[in-house]
Amino acid sequence: MGVKFPTKLVIEVGFEPSKSIGMENIIILGTGCAGLTAAIYAARANLNPLVLEGNQPGGQLTTTSEVENFPGFPEGIDGFMLTDNMRQQAARFGARYEHDQIEHVSLDGPVKRIHSATKTYEARSVIIATGASPRLIGIPGEKEYYGGNGVTTCATCDGAFYRGMDVVVVGGGDSACEEAIFLTRFASKVYIIHRRDEFRASEIMSRRVLEHPKIVPVLNSVPVEIFGGDDGKVRAISAKNVQSGATSEIPCKGVFVAIGHIPNTKPFTGALTLDESGYIVSPQSSGVHTNVEGVFVAGDCSDHVYRQAITAAGMGCRAAIEAERWLSEH
Repeated sequence: MGVKFPTKLVIEVGFEPSKSIGMENIIILGTGCAGLTAAIYAARANLNPLVLEGNQPGGQLTTTSEVENFPGFPEGIDGFMLTDNMRQQAARFGARYEHDQIEHVSLDGPVKRIHSATKTYEARSVIIATGASPRLIGIPGEKEYYGGNGVTTCATCDGAFYRGMDVVVVGGGDSACEEAIFLTRFASKVYIIHRRDEFRASEIMSRRVLEHPKIVPVLNSVPVEIFGGDDGKVRAISAKNVQSGATSEIPCKGVFVAIGHIPNTKPFTGALTLDESGYIVSPQSSGVHTNVEGVFVAGDCSDHVYRQAITAAGMGCRAAIEAERWLSEH
């Protein structure tokens, strides 16, 4: 006979208590590659996981028209189709899905509580796979051509699509410089737009960019607008010199935005250890444990280095196995 944990109801003045539902073995937050892989493993372990989908079911991968670097698909696969296949695979083994937006969590004690605006979900263990959102510039044309039409946030994912073409990188930190250097393997020319007169990147990365024959620095400049051609894809970007005020147009086929990511971890502030950028910190070598017993993490909300579909899937696998072991011990 299972242990029935006591519950505590707190009613705040001016607020109605949220509706609580039954106790779950495990709740998985997020339906990107990390969350869905965790769901597959947890479901096959007969844990009957509940998977909560947020505002973007499937995660960032659903905005990618073609994924060429996920193993097992020699001709590539549409990003939405890949995550939908994972979703169906987990459902086949008993994973359940519910669309809800998490507002805050209560993770101390044997019962983990996940609060939305209308419900409180209770579970013995939790896997957090809420991902991260790329920082965007916020200029005209960016959203219109984002995801398969020329605007992207991942050179590793999409660089090979721009063989022999001119591309633009926006940013001036280490990530932007690394993306620019990586893109020289494919592109004929790489412009890198940065608002200051020198890069924020480390000295060695800055020097590599400045000395590379394929890279053209566009310093003291900010992007203004992204333009498309008759084919519905990017044809150019305009940049404004912050000193002279002059605006120039740079013909290109791809715009790589490299100004950072924002981990989707706001609901966990104060409940878990986060680093200065908001990423969930794992104190153990597994990389998927958090500082709270029974709470695990996977994917881009913890990984700010690789940010790949396959590495997120691997973390989801590890998190589910660790959660299963933890549940069996407790």
